[in-house]
Amino acid sequence: MVQKPEEILWEKRGRIRIMTLNRPDAMNALNPNMARLQEQYFDEFAGDDEAWVLIFTGVGRAFSTGLDLAAVKEMFSRKNPPKSFALLPPGVWKPVIAAVGGYAVGGGCELAMACDIRIAADDARFGLPEVKRALMPGAGGCVRLPQNVSLGNALMMLFTGDWIDAQEAYRTGLVQKVVPRDKLLDETVQLAEKICENGPVAIRHIKETVYRSLHIPIADGLVLNNLLSARNRQTAPEDMEEGIKAFAEKRKPAYKGK
Repeated sequence: MVQKPEEILWEKRGRIRIMTLNRPDAMNALNPNMARLQEQYFDEFAGDDEAWVLIFTGVGRAFSTGLDLAAVKEMFSRKNPPKSFALLPPGVWKPVIAAVGGYAVGGGCELAMACDIRIAADDARFGLPEVKRALMPGAGGCVRLPQNVSLGNALMMLFTGDWIDAQEAYRTGLVQKVVPRDKLLDETVQLAEKICENGPVAIRHIKETVYRSLHIPIADGLVLNNLLSARNRQTAPEDMEEGIKAFAEKRKPAYKGK
């Protein structure tokens, strides 16, 4: 019997982890097994002190086309569906980058938006077409899209269900960079490596501050900023000392997350 290939690939590259959706024959549509694997690997990433940045990507013509409609009934009939059905659990403050090639539509677009940064291949297409089937995006699309593009651009995508290409996604701010398809993963890994050159504890406190302050008054956000800045000094004293020492010695710092 031919063994079925793993539907999500998990790779470790130093401090970087790469989660690759590997169901190209179904354009990486998400099924229950993939949801379980995604949850498993994401939990591993969250709990691994040696893992500093996560990259999401996909094999073939699509990043992901969202839920496998044939599996929807099984998924939602469970008493305890996989946590990853919300795509990415909140409260993990390590950076997550989406490397998007081909189609990122429906839940695939929502998965990309759940990441902190999106790098798009020049053939990428983004869309939330649920409204064309009298549905609405159910995994955060209505919330995250207006956080990444202007309100008018978000509502135009949500109301029409139309797709946008990589350059339009870049113009509106949905993605941060567009690269040739054959350079997609290399460019994304380079970005992750650049992030890994910085203090990992500081990065996590920065991410937490940014997300927690999105919808609170600025005065409260400034208090939060000060509190987490103080916490950073308390929780990573060795890295702070190394950063200052490396600056004085005109060399790159070697941070340890301590």
